Amino acid sequence: MKLPYAEPFRIKTVEMIRQSTPEERKEWIKKAKYNLFNLKSDYVYIDLLTDSGTNAMSDKQWAEIMVGDESYAGARSYYKLKQSVEEILGFQRFIPTHQGRAAENVLFSAMLKAGDIVPGNSHFDTTKGHIEFRKAKAVDCTIDEAFDTTKEHPFKGNIDMEKLETVLKANKRDDIPLVILTVTCNSAGGQPVSMSNIKETAHMCRKYNIPLFFDAARFAENAYFIKIREKGYEKKSIKEIVKEMFSYVDGFTMSAKKDGITNIGGLVGFRNEELMKKVSVFSILFEGYLTYGGLAGRDLGALAQGLRESTEYDYLESRVGQVAFLGERCKEYGIPVQEPFGGHAVFVDAKRFFPHIPQSEYVAQLLAVELYIEGGIRGVEIGTLLADRDPETGKDRYPKLELLRLAIPRRVYTNNHMDYTAAALRNVYERREHLKKGLKIVQEAPILRHFTVELERL
Repeated sequence: MKLPYAEPFRIKTVEMIRQSTPEERKEWIKKAKYNLFNLKSDYVYIDLLTDSGTNAMSDKQWAEIMVGDESYAGARSYYKLKQSVEEILGFQRFIPTHQGRAAENVLFSAMLKAGDIVPGNSHFDTTKGHIEFRKAKAVDCTIDEAFDTTKEHPFKGNIDMEKLETVLKANKRDDIPLVILTVTCNSAGGQPVSMSNIKETAHMCRKYNIPLFFDAARFAENAYFIKIREKGYEKKSIKEIVKEMFSYVDGFTMSAKKDGITNIGGLVGFRNEELMKKVSVFSILFEGYLTYGGLAGRDLGALAQGLRESTEYDYLESRVGQVAFLGERCKEYGIPVQEPFGGHAVFVDAKRFFPHIPQSEYVAQLLAVELYIEGGIRGVEIGTLLADRDPETGKDRYPKLELLRLAIPRRVYTNNHMDYTAAALRNVYERREHLKKGLKIVQEAPILRHFTVELERL
């Protein structure tokens, strides 16, 4: 009999958390204008808002924090990071940034102009925000299977090659600066991209002479899914799979606050030296010198170690296994979730959860609010609020998927916390028909509104 997995670490320090009452939480979420970003963390019992920068670092990472070189230029911690990036990702050229959206900012400042088209699988919020801020357009070419949460498909993050080629044929080459492949694909439910699809996308991009970039925030989790789901990769190590994945792309952006297992940091990598020189101008302008990129030296060292740890099979088996544990618990209670489960989060299908409430009433946000009131659990809406308004019409964009994301920080919570979360969701599900109305917007920002939006109940 095969033994079940156990966490490949021991816990030596704990942070105490307080359980509040539903009455307190009703008042707190009302004062927060029904926006969970506005809540104090002390008001949250289990925080599944994001897996970005909320991870527990290892003893070796903390050792790097202690010995980090804080030199402005050429710190030894930078060269530790350089060695990790070369060995694991296979890139000799890269620039550190303070986080992923900073990497997008400096790259797009050099590559994008108004009117450009940027195809890819489902772009995440900050990626789309940076594209549209520059008056360019993000085009979703994800396979149709991704938008049916009941359908089993091992790689729902894949790009549909016919959709991609249609976009490439319909537009001038000079108007398509790059194609972005997000691994894993967050907006589709944390879904992986297969190695064969990465290869096909790279071949298509070479055919049309267009650079291919990864949004590589969760590259290690993607590699894990390739190992366990894609024929021919069963016996390959995670590091071998990662190296092959990155061999097909011309560059990447990365929020290292995810699979870098750090609390801060990002990367942007290049094959092309001239492009790196162009981006360097904006990096120095916005982020700092090229060998620290807005980070303390100690953070560079922690990231160098984190990249090594995140590409170990035992770690990934435990990490992705905990996500699956929560997903299975939800299924047992009949809660509709995106299947198969993603690598970093369980995504609850809010349209199937509240079929009697229209999408125009922000049903995923309503579900997030109700789960918070029920159990003090903070998730995040991946739906109409996040999709923003169409920049041309000013009307809400209604995505095919209306999801509540429960993103699990790495090495932070136990499976008891997952059991509690699933039980709280079950309680909301059992009273869902008593909720007749959703939410309406009172105030919103012109872009990336979900971070600061103010709402009230209808």
